[in-house]
Amino acid sequence: MKTITQVAAQFGVSARTIRYYEELGLLSSQRTEGNHRVYSKKECAKLKLIFRGKRYGFSLEEIKEMVLLFDYDRTGKAQLERTIRYGDQRLQEIDMKIAELTEMKTELLQLREEFSKRLSKLEEESDE
Repeated sequence: MKTITQVAAQFGVSARTIRYYEELGLLSSQRTEGNHRVYSKKECAKLKLIFRGKRYGFSLEEIKEMVLLFDYDRTGKAQLERTIRYGDQRLQEIDMKIAELTEMKTELLQLREEFSKRLSKLEEESDE
């Protein structure tokens, strides 16, 4: 069992972030006799999944659904199916963003080339 301070330090976040995830129902804690929050290895594993999900751009609602599915289906099948579905959606979004960025890069390179030619022409004219 780890205290909220230890868990926050382990993941490099504030204790407030941990409490927020608990308020959303993503995590649950136990309480010590002194009424301090403590977290099991299972809850720390959930937190690791939460941060991984955030890094990949999933919403907290999607993360909550994926993480909590294991509690309802201990085989993990439903969790894996949902994660794959959300992952496929996210991959499509990433592909669209890559295409958009590639197009933007191409346009910027063309503009840069055009501007470089203009600058060279202006410099040649000023040298004359």
